[in-house]
Amino acid sequence: MAKNKIRDNNGEILKRILRFTKPHLALLIMAAFFSMVNVALTLYIPILIGDAVDCAIEAGNVDFEAMLPVLMGIAGAAAAGAGASWLMNLCTNRITYLTVRDIRRQAFRKLQNVPLSYIDSHPHGDLISRMITDTDQISDGLLMGFTQLFTGIVTILGTLGFMLSINPLITLIVVLITPLSLFVASFVAKHSFDMFRKQSEARGKMTSLTEEMISGQHIVKAFSHEETAEEDFDGINTELQNYSVRAIFFSSLTNPSTRFVNGLIYAGVGVFGAISALSGRISVGQLSCFLTYANQYTKPFNEISGVITELQSALASAKRVFEVIDAESEAPDSENARTLTSENVDGTVEIDDVSFSYNPERPLIEDLNLKVGKGQRIAIVGPTGCGKTTLINLLMRFYDVNGGEIRVSGTPVKEITRDSLRGSYGMVLQETWLKRGTVFENIAYGMPDAAEEEVVAAAKAAHAHSFIQRLPEGYNTMISDDETNISQGQKQLLCIARVMLCLPPMLILDEATSSIDTMTEMRIQRAFAKMMKGRTSFIVAHRLSTIKESDCILVMDSGHIVEMGSHEELIAKGGFYAGLYNSQFQASS
Repeated sequence: MAKNKIRDNNGEILKRILRFTKPHLALLIMAAFFSMVNVALTLYIPILIGDAVDCAIEAGNVDFEAMLPVLMGIAGAAAAGAGASWLMNLCTNRITYLTVRDIRRQAFRKLQNVPLSYIDSHPHGDLISRMITDTDQISDGLLMGFTQLFTGIVTILGTLGFMLSINPLITLIVVLITPLSLFVASFVAKHSFDMFRKQSEARGKMTSLTEEMISGQHIVKAFSHEETAEEDFDGINTELQNYSVRAIFFSSLTNPSTRFVNGLIYAGVGVFGAISALSGRISVGQLSCFLTYANQYTKPFNEISGVITELQSALASAKRVFEVIDAESEAPDSENARTLTSENVDGTVEIDDVSFSYNPERPLIEDLNLKVGKGQRIAIVGPTGCGKTTLINLLMRFYDVNGGEIRVSGTPVKEITRDSLRGSYGMVLQETWLKRGTVFENIAYGMPDAAEEEVVAAAKAAHAHSFIQRLPEGYNTMISDDETNISQGQKQLLCIARVMLCLPPMLILDEATSSIDTMTEMRIQRAFAKMMKGRTSFIVAHRLSTIKESDCILVMDSGHIVEMGSHEELIAKGGFYAGLYNSQFQASS
């Protein structure tokens, strides 16, 4: 859970967004300056138009000589205003995208620093939606906000100033009716934010479901789950539709309401202005100027109503992004944490009275004790859910133990830097992971500066070299986004080659040959035997025939080590392990 829970407080969320604009204050000042120049020139044009109108004294009596410079002034002011508007938009665009870049960067950085439990407890599609869709919504809201609010506020203040200079009484009428527009804006903001927040959450659910269904499409089709998947999608889609319609309904009230208020203002100005013109207090040109100002004064309220809609959506999305940024980071390494290197890692691992559970109400590992000597091969077996992978997570310190202590090379893991601890293990998992990039880049993932000869040697050791050579561009072949241009077994070979390249002092093999054919597995097992020589190795296996040569086999059940010994010792004992082994042997025969 986030350390500081974000409340549905628009003001606080907006202030937080604006704090991200501080590094770009110079651009903000420039945008405000160009906005004022643009508005000032735009508001000056009606005065020139009024002067031009007054040059038409009566029918057939027009002072063209006096009108010509006025018309030239109008053209010059319009051109200069257009230039200032372009420069303002340039600045606001840059502020917006730099701000959103910084927000997205901080959110992604936080995802790299949160405990693994945070990633495991949140749907991945929802996190993707927050990183991409929600940040895009922030961008849209900021872009419109900066552009329209700058211009709108300056226009409102500027027109009031110009109108006061012409006739304070008529200006008072405008100011008295204005609060109606502010009331409408406040009403819309209050009711639309909650709907936009729920809309963002529903969008995140949809992204999550879509990501799951696409990535698991083979399983969906294999189990004829298409109709159920469609029903699930329709349910979320209907939910999104309902929230979207409600959000748009409330936000759509703004424009007609503000237009109605604007009509009242324009009518009031027209009536009192006409009376003033007839009584001689203002000229016809000034009346024309005043009506133009009244129209320009009310226009920003319509534009700001559109800003409110986008801004509410942006604030709702920002709330979701800030929840990620505010998530608790992984506990930092202690100040005196030891850094492990290949020279000071002796490969010994001690587990003393360790207990751990993902859910406090469901204990998993209790009172676990184990001592592993240098260079030993430790196999971990047991039924599904017994705690094998959890033990690996604790060794790598993906999760911290709830009780007890794990020591590596005599040092408690909590007193070792995480990077150096994890760097001391070479890890090959059952679930393969390759990044978008070339085959070469994937093998060299843990050693980016590796020479070509080293990468090729690692591939040969993993028996991956031959299939890599058959790829269209060999080691320069790009792994596709969906990884469909290589097989599952080939992915596994690349993951093994990745570890072969680094060869850290300790190894973790979690069903590392599960996707490889029997002949290749035999060659890989020989390569593993060579790789594991002199290195402490933890091997998680379901096929018990692959771990006969292990120095020690840990048999786990319900989070406890129920048996321990060599293959021959455990078979001779005729206990839990013997039952597992014989059942596999009988099934295979």
